Amino acid sequence: MTDPIADYLTRVRNAIKAQHRVVEVPASNLKKEITKILFEKGYILNYKIVEEGVQGTIKIALKYDPVNKVNAIKKLERVSTPGLRRYTGYKDMPRVLNGLGIAILSTSKGVMTDKEARELKIGGEVLCYIY
Repeated sequence: MTDPIADYLTRVRNAIKAQHRVVEVPASNLKKEITKILFEKGYILNYKIVEEGVQGTIKIALKYDPVNKVNAIKKLERVSTPGLRRYTGYKDMPRVLNGLGIAILSTSKGVMTDKEARELKIGGEVLCYIY
């Protein structure tokens, strides 16, 4: 696998389209941080890290509206790829849906959202957009 973050986003996207309640993805430190951000921002219901085998898995409980069966995540979009890395400074930070969505960045201070990076005045690699 050449792009584990794209695989993570694709698994979540496919589970949303199939209206699954839970999706399992192989664990890594970067994926754990992205999942933690999604939970803190209210895009997923809950998550659990299962430390089995060499790598372990992350079980993600997806969040749906009980009346309309609409997921909290409308779109997951990979920005930086292994073939073309996308970096940004804090002054040129992207705004997703004019501030309604989030951009997840990998910075020197760890993985964080675009708003947190703007406050700390640091740039980094733009991993994905979520709204």
